[in-house]
Amino acid sequence: MEINGKVALVTGAARRVGRTIALGFAGRGATLAVHYRNSVAQAAQTVAAIEAGGGRARAFHADLERVDEIEAMINSVAAAFGSIDILINSASVFYRKPLEELTERDWDVNLDTNLKAPFFAAKFAGAIMRRQGAGAIVNIGDSAGIRPYNNYLPYTVSKSGLIGLTQALARALAPQVQVNCLAIGPVLAPEDYSAGQIEGLARSTLSKRLGTPEDVASGVLFLCENNFATGATLVLDGGRLIA
Repeated sequence: MEINGKVALVTGAARRVGRTIALGFAGRGATLAVHYRNSVAQAAQTVAAIEAGGGRARAFHADLERVDEIEAMINSVAAAFGSIDILINSASVFYRKPLEELTERDWDVNLDTNLKAPFFAAKFAGAIMRRQGAGAIVNIGDSAGIRPYNNYLPYTVSKSGLIGLTQALARALAPQVQVNCLAIGPVLAPEDYSAGQIEGLARSTLSKRLGTPEDVASGVLFLCENNFATGATLVLDGGRLIA
């Protein structure tokens, strides 16, 4: 798909990796719908950065644990910009908790945000894309969906499900809409990690470094621009899975 002139919705685009993905699409000439939940100021900063570079953007709020808000957001983006051509399901929750301490709420927040929300966003946006005759959806997964992390059980289950969801959506939305997954490894270590923990993460990869948000953005752009990729999961983890 040619990115220039398209409308791209990036969930979780106010900060961290989602922000860099949004800026990457803006740099290719896309109009950006910047989703946020609580990060109002950061979303405004992302929009301002895109506009400062000559692009077009607007922030849209939604609580991704609520399907009605997801649907309202999709409809608002389409009404504001006239279409939705690209959906990047980037928003995610990620935190460590031992099995013995996990609660029903932990399970629900991980599965709702990381798996149910991408499904419903793809369902609503995919219907618009099919009517338009073309579209691209990329789900931001994790290599933990292939080899689980210890003490992140609901998270790893949600990311494993996201790989299966990607394949199922690719079949359901074909041939008009391409659906792919980018399974990332250690990129931007959690904010509470010590220097030693970050160094350990880097050593766990074959590349001996953490990935960058720009690495992720380039992978997402590749999956959107390649017209033959659909139902695929591209692992971008610095070789950690085979280290």
